[in-house]
Amino acid sequence: MASKVGMAGGIPERRLRQIWDAIDSRQFKNALKLSTSLLAKYPTSPYALALKALILERMGRCDEALSVCLSAKELLHANDSMLMDDLILSTLQIVFHRLDRLDLATGCYEYACEKFPNNMQLMVGLFNCYGHEYSFVKQQQIAIKMYKIAGEEKFLLWAVCSIQLQVLCGNGGEKLLLLAEGLLKKHIASHSLHEPEALMVYISVLEQQAKYGDALEILSGKLGLLIMIEVDRLRMQGRLLARSGDYAAAADIFQRVLELCPDDWEYFLYYLGCLLEDDSSWRNWPFNDPVHLLKSCKVPQLTDEVFHSRISTASALVQKLRSEANSDFIRCPELANIEIERRKLLYGQGDDSNLMEALVHYFYRFGHLACFASDIEAFLQVITHEKMMEFLEKLMSSCNAHSTAPTKALGQSITLLKVQEIIGNTVNLPLGVLDSSAVQMAEMYCKNLPLSKDLDIQETMHGEELLSMACNVLVQLFWQTRKLGYLLEAIMIMEFGLTIRRYVWQYKILLLHLYSHLGALTLAYEWYKSLDVKNILLETVSHHILPQILLSPLWEELNNYLTDYLKFMDEHLRESANLTFLAYGHRTYTKAIEFVQFKQRLQLSNQYLIVRLEVPNLQLRQNADKIEDEECVLESLKNGSPLIELTKDIGCKTLTFNEDLQLRPWWTPTSDENYLLGSFDGASHCPRQNMQQMKEREANVRKAMEWRSLLPRMVYLSIQCASASFKENVEANGSLSKSEIPSELGFLLERYAKVLGYSLDDAIAMVATVSSGQKSFEVFGSKSSDIIIWMNFAVFLSAWNFSHQDGLQHREAKQHCSWHTVDSLLEKYILEKIKFRGPLISSPWNDLPVLVQLVTEPLAWHCLIIQSCQRSSLPSGKKKKRSGPSTDHSNSRLSHVVSDSIQSLWHTVGEVTKWLEEQINRPEDESVEIIVSSVQSEQPQGPGQVFKVIEDFVSSMNDFELGDRISQAIRSWNPSDVARKIVTSQRQVLSKFLRICESKSKTLHALKQQIPIVSN
Repeated sequence: MASKVGMAGGIPERRLRQIWDAIDSRQFKNALKLSTSLLAKYPTSPYALALKALILERMGRCDEALSVCLSAKELLHANDSMLMDDLILSTLQIVFHRLDRLDLATGCYEYACEKFPNNMQLMVGLFNCYGHEYSFVKQQQIAIKMYKIAGEEKFLLWAVCSIQLQVLCGNGGEKLLLLAEGLLKKHIASHSLHEPEALMVYISVLEQQAKYGDALEILSGKLGLLIMIEVDRLRMQGRLLARSGDYAAAADIFQRVLELCPDDWEYFLYYLGCLLEDDSSWRNWPFNDPVHLLKSCKVPQLTDEVFHSRISTASALVQKLRSEANSDFIRCPELANIEIERRKLLYGQGDDSNLMEALVHYFYRFGHLACFASDIEAFLQVITHEKMMEFLEKLMSSCNAHSTAPTKALGQSITLLKVQEIIGNTVNLPLGVLDSSAVQMAEMYCKNLPLSKDLDIQETMHGEELLSMACNVLVQLFWQTRKLGYLLEAIMIMEFGLTIRRYVWQYKILLLHLYSHLGALTLAYEWYKSLDVKNILLETVSHHILPQILLSPLWEELNNYLTDYLKFMDEHLRESANLTFLAYGHRTYTKAIEFVQFKQRLQLSNQYLIVRLEVPNLQLRQNADKIEDEECVLESLKNGSPLIELTKDIGCKTLTFNEDLQLRPWWTPTSDENYLLGSFDGASHCPRQNMQQMKEREANVRKAMEWRSLLPRMVYLSIQCASASFKENVEANGSLSKSEIPSELGFLLERYAKVLGYSLDDAIAMVATVSSGQKSFEVFGSKSSDIIIWMNFAVFLSAWNFSHQDGLQHREAKQHCSWHTVDSLLEKYILEKIKFRGPLISSPWNDLPVLVQLVTEPLAWHCLIIQSCQRSSLPSGKKKKRSGPSTDHSNSRLSHVVSDSIQSLWHTVGEVTKWLEEQINRPEDESVEIIVSSVQSEQPQGPGQVFKVIEDFVSSMNDFELGDRISQAIRSWNPSDVARKIVTSQRQVLSKFLRICESKSKTLHALKQQIPIVSN
């Protein structure tokens, strides 16, 4: 901020420097004091006011800051000479921007530019304002105006980038690119181009129009010399030739790239694709990666002679690259040799033995590297399972035949285990062999710990992957046998590994998911926090914990997470325009476009949109015990209308999925999949999602967003409907219910039914058949979320039915979805879930999230509707005009309905409370003993074998071999402490749920006490 110091409005620099120094050091109180003193001396200075507004905004006093800014704006308009000072305007812009009043900042600059139309500094500021508003058309217009005045190349490029952004991110048609091309051609004819970035923008404009020939002509001429690094220029030329269909010329260019950069694996695949006339490499440009290129290649339509000739040309190049490679770290030539053999096989001219020989040679050179298994995965898919097993045997014999350094031998052993997993050899192995495999991994880890004794704690230890692999095998054993000991054993070895080195993020992610499955969510959340997730990682990593805490009673932790996430996202989206303008200023035009596209990608993030919906829904759940508190929340949410508009704004836009799913454990490849919840189906290696699965996932997310966005509005309308219904019966001369409330609720119910995949009538019929016992709850869906959606629907439907009289259009609702129906559905389902009375530590926790959601959503909404009716029925102190016996009869009938519903809900919540108290009050030592005993076994097979290896190692370790740090860490490991942490965490989760239930029970008890008042 020190750069802002200068003579502004006649104020001496020394007076301003003191204030900016205080602001820069975040001493805002002192800065405000100095600013007030400055204003006393210069009361009519807009800059002094702007500084004070900036300080007030930083102190969180936003209303005062806005008021001061508006005063400064008035002073500016009253004194045109002040408008020339960009320092004043830029300071006001900063404050207006942070106050989300971009329109006021833009208005200031527009007014200034009208008064001084040729002032370049003011126009640059206006361009920046339009950038914050993402008004690309206005950016283009002001940039062209600046270019006409100054004739500078950068302003032309600003205009061209604005045109490109209209096409890429706005509603501009591709014809606009012709305008951009014309502007650049005209400038080049008179001034040429002088910057590499300018040339790259020009090439991209031509490439977007598929004018590859024109782009090549530009790149091959004098302008091409602006790209000073030859290999970068060659890559661009090769890409343009390939996209234009001139594969032969492209192959020659890519060959030159490989001769200059022999380890460029991606460009070897482009080279080979062009040589074999395979256009699959360019279909999804620029969204290619080597894995996609390998999987998307197709069999070339070439004659045998041509194919043989061209593959021989590729082989000759690879042999040349192999002979010239002067480093043991250059892998591309070896991978290229394997790829050539794979292409031969795909074409029908290859031999399995040649491919396997190339793979074995690659193993001999690079088998010790952690990337080996992922390198060869795609190649193994073209050979049969029998050949895969033969290949595995060759790797084992090759590994045993060569004596290597201990670290290299360890790396090769780990690679063999990874290859076994890729081949799927572990799926059909007997349980005993799987058990032995996990034991072997643990023994190998312990045996090789001395290799890491001299490493710093921040450095990756040799063989760290072994514990992760053993954990994966143990989880598979749990899936197959349902013996909880395997799952607890997996937790024990992960905790053991983290005791030795606390920085292994792979262990933390595995533990996070294991603890989540066991219901120890506070522990899971602690391990998530230990990942130190910050900035953009919040978007890519949060999927590990968000789904679990959304369904948990950990409302405080959830609120903290949602607050932190939204704070980062909102600030990043707000400040991204500053990065874009910085890119324009530094003439990195391609980065300016990237920043805007990245911002748009974040705005359409499915996770970001879900969090924006869950924040108000969490507030509703937290305040659902008292209707007065809930109404305050609803009022702050404008009764839910903006959330419905939010999903409307998304409309048909494609959602983005920015989560890094490759980091997830194999048993939960996405946040809505968990293989451990189902029966064993023989899968142990989960491939990436294909396009169809990604489309299904987006459809599921849209479904969740739709019904979650409707919740606040439907809660509000249901409360109003119930209240109005009671008033119509209790107060004969009272105001009638507004007809638009039930009609809007009916409309939203139809939308809600569509989310369920039914018409409104069919959805009503479905609720009726389940409540009557004709069908089981399974017809609602296989996922727990389906149950919650249906239960919410039943609650809102009953409120809508309650508000209708004889003119009910859907009479089925009146007949089949009464309050009794809702009471029955909730009671039957909840009591079914808590019928298990044994210790939860020895059983799955899958039903707890469902119970939490049922109590905090449909049951809570139903309770709010009851409170609304109860409140409306209470005497208001005014004299009522009775219309006759029919009104008394109707009032009595409704009161009985309310009374029965309160009694049913109170009983249901009471049973859940008793069940939770039973679980919490179980002796802690008993639960700890269950955990410890399940991993300590004297049997030759079953859970406990890996744990025994760890225990034996701890008891017999050699301090000198391991070093002080590792040996001291191992001594601090205590399995009983781990078991106690699990039990404590589970109790914390149950206790928080118990407090929620007790609060609900207290509310219902108070409502019961009011029943006699109503009846009278």
